[in-house]
This record gives sequence, structure tokens and C-alpha cells, in this order.
Amino acid sequence: MDLLENIKEGLRSVKANMLRSVLTALIVAIGITSLVGILTAIDGIEYSVSESLSSLGANTFDITSKFNRGTAQDGVKEKVYSPLLLNEAQTFIEQFDYPASISLSARLAIQAEIKHASEKTNPNVNVTGVNEDFLAIKGLNLAEGRNFSRFEIQYGSKVAILGHKLAKTLYGENKNPVNTEISYKGTQFKVVGLMKEKGELSENNFDNMVLIPIIVANQMAGGQGLNYRLIVAINNPEQMDYAMGEATGLMRKIRHDEIINGNSFDIEKSESLGQQLESITSALRFGGFGVGFITLLGAAIALMNIMLVSVTERTREVGVRKALGATPLRIRQQFVIEAIVVCILGGLVGVLLGISLGNVLSVFVFKVDAFVMPWFWTFVGLLICVMVGLFSGWYPASKASRLDPIESLRFE
Repeated sequence: MDLLENIKEGLRSVKANMLRSVLTALIVAIGITSLVGILTAIDGIEYSVSESLSSLGANTFDITSKFNRGTAQDGVKEKVYSPLLLNEAQTFIEQFDYPASISLSARLAIQAEIKHASEKTNPNVNVTGVNEDFLAIKGLNLAEGRNFSRFEIQYGSKVAILGHKLAKTLYGENKNPVNTEISYKGTQFKVVGLMKEKGELSENNFDNMVLIPIIVANQMAGGQGLNYRLIVAINNPEQMDYAMGEATGLMRKIRHDEIINGNSFDIEKSESLGQQLESITSALRFGGFGVGFITLLGAAIALMNIMLVSVTERTREVGVRKALGATPLRIRQQFVIEAIVVCILGGLVGVLLGISLGNVLSVFVFKVDAFVMPWFWTFVGLLICVMVGLFSGWYPASKASRLDPIESLRFE
């Protein structure tokens, strides 16, 4: 009996014991479904979040004021740096000649009360001054209206863009706020745009935010300096270090930093959000793999038990095969192949169910709008099925191969 004949015999045995084979395959299928399903859902979430944060990835770097405590260390007082000024930030935007988009923003208030007609919000609204590139670099889309024009930013027009939640509070569900007016601290603003709902997964709560031109924010600060932030987005991430070097040199020139001194500002890559996302998804993936592994371990033990029962039931059959010249190797191959076939059948069903379940969870629970086909986890799932078949079938197969043919023929 050669290997091919053993494979055929394994398939015939599965077909002859269809109910037992189906139930055994379902045990494996449940384990693979949990493994592939959880990991598919995690991949779907990671894909969706990565898409929504693509503009904040490794293609941007920040320039901000350098703050310190001004405390003394070892008798030497730490140097206090002056904050980044609006005119310095504007000069940087005008003179930075590397191909890039540059966002300028500053938070005016985080506990503002916004009014429209007789409606008003709780004092928890974020009012931020921005330039015309802020929306694109932050990956914010408009549901209604338009972005600020360069003219409005340059001359400080009293215009505003509202977050989704804020507009819902002031205008209700159905009214369009565009071309209406809101007020903050007695100043009237014409609403020119409404942002799409962003959700809580962001560095700021954009849904409860009012965006106004940066010049207006500076005027309303009443002489109190704002914390200005420049975000530089370049097209080619491979040129990041070069672009940062150019930006550092230009900003040092604008702020008159002496050669012997360090930078009087902070400049760093905007990678923290992507790193946090990778950390979270890695932890989720590890947990999902652990749950699936435990389920598969239970399936492997159940399969081994069923295969041991199968060996006992087919003791006379093993005796006949040995009497006809079957070697222990061929007997082991027959039972191992039978176990692997059952596992692969269950694995195929489990992979299909896992992919479907994972995508359903992604769409209806996590609002992911993309179908994810996890080829890697599909391959891993099927490979695990083969390993489970080997693990579960080897001991019963070894037991069958050691049976004495004479005693086997006497077995009732």
C-alpha cells in the first residue's frame, strides 16, 4: 500500500463515517472561525484607521514652541525660551521653499460657549485658529459648505467652520448651518462650512470644535500669546530628514538662534499616533490569537479522542491490513492522513466563516467600510489545521501501528 493509496483510503474512511467526520470537522471549524474571525476584524479596523489617519502618518513633522520649567539644576538655571510667535510662523510659511503643505494652528479656547439665535452650547467647545491648509493636513472632510479662502485667512474675515456634534447641538438634526451666524464672546461669525463626523478616535475632539482664521484667533486672544503649531506635510517620506533639516535651518534663521546654542523650538516627526495604533492592534492581535489557540487546543484534544475511538473500532481492519503485508509506517500514514483530511475540511469551513464573521464585525460594530481578505491568516489557519491533524492523529496512529495482527484479528 503506497502513499497515494493511503490518501484514497483516508478519504474513503471519512466518507464511510460521514456523521462522525462532519462533527469532528465542525470542532476544528469553530476553532479556526474564532482565530481567523477575530484577526480579520482587527485587520479591518487597522486598515480603516490607517486610511483615516494617512495624512497624519510619517509624511509630516511638527514645529512648536520649546517650553521648560526654568528651574535650576546643579546651580545652573535652565534657559527659558521665548514662544513661537505668529509673525515667525507666517514668515516660515512664506520662505520655506521645499515642496510641502504647511498647516498653522493655535487653540484659542477649550471651554468656550457658542451661541446661535436662542440656542447655546455648554462651555466645553474648542475654538481653534487655523489657516487654509489645516483641514487637508488633518484629514478632515466637509459635509457642507467650503474651506476658508486664502483671502479670508490673510485679512482675518469673521468666518467659521463647525464640527458635526456642535452643529447638531445648535441647529438640530436637519437644518444646514452654512450661511448662518454664530457668536463667541460677542463676535459674530458667518458659518461657511460643516465638517463630517470624525468620531472620538483623534488627537482632538474635532466634532465639538469651531475653526476660525488664525488672524482672528490672535486678535481675540487679547494680548495673551497663543501656542502656535506648524505641521509640515511633504509628498515624499524618503526626503523627511532632508526637509526637516531645511526647516530647522530656516526656523533658526527666523528666530536668530546663535550657532553655539541649540534650537529655541521643538521639531519632531508626527509618528506617535501611528505607533500607538500599531501598539494597540498588536495587543489585540496577540489576544485574538490566544483565544483562537485555546479553542484549537480543545479541538485537537477532541479530535485525538475521536481518533483513538476510531482505532479501537477498526482493530480487526488493522489486523487484516497487517496480515496482508501493510507495514507500521503505512498504518501510521493511513490514520494521520485521515486526521489531516478531517482537519483541512474543518479548516476550509472555518476560514470561510471566519472571514465572513470578521468582516461583519468590522462593518456593523466598528463601522469599517472596506472588505478585508486576510490572505496571511487564511494560510496560517490552514497550516494550523495540518499541524492539529498531525498532533491529534500521531498518537492514535502509532498505537494502531503497534497492534499485533493475530490479536487484532481476534478482537470483537
